[in-house]
Amino acid sequence: MIKPSTTQVRSAVAVMALAASTLVGIAAHEGYKGEAYIPVPGDVPTIGYGTTAGVKMGDKTTPVRSLQTLLMEIDSVYAQGVRRCVTAPLYQHEFGAYVSLAYNVGVPTFCRKALPGKPPNLIDLINAERYAEACERIEAFKYGPGRKVLPGLVKRRAEERAICEGRA
Repeated sequence: MIKPSTTQVRSAVAVMALAASTLVGIAAHEGYKGEAYIPVPGDVPTIGYGTTAGVKMGDKTTPVRSLQTLLMEIDSVYAQGVRRCVTAPLYQHEFGAYVSLAYNVGVPTFCRKALPGKPPNLIDLINAERYAEACERIEAFKYGPGRKVLPGLVKRRAEERAICEGRA
């Protein structure tokens, strides 16, 4: 793990803004589709850079409109969700990694605390300020339908972990 510079400090997530690099990273991982589609059987219609809210089959969009929608969704839903459940101070790069993860797995999954007597979940590690373990735990979110390990998620989680640890 790279040591942060002496000017870099952890801050309360309530004051953190979404970094452009987070938006670009999520857009790159999601890929762009200008027409509504079903990503996997049984899933919901998706469009643009992974938007699902209010999407119906037959809908169309443009790259610019999709980026605007993505920015609005990430900031109002996913970054806000991370802000709501993270109580520990973070570095900006940690916040970005967690917002990216929350966008992909959903805020309820990201914020889910461990049941009493069970090992800590990601949010428990973050809020206990066990930062290295929390960054490492990102890689646990690599499963798709049927608890099958998906190579694309393995790659995405490795990249998010590197961001979280300040290596990217």
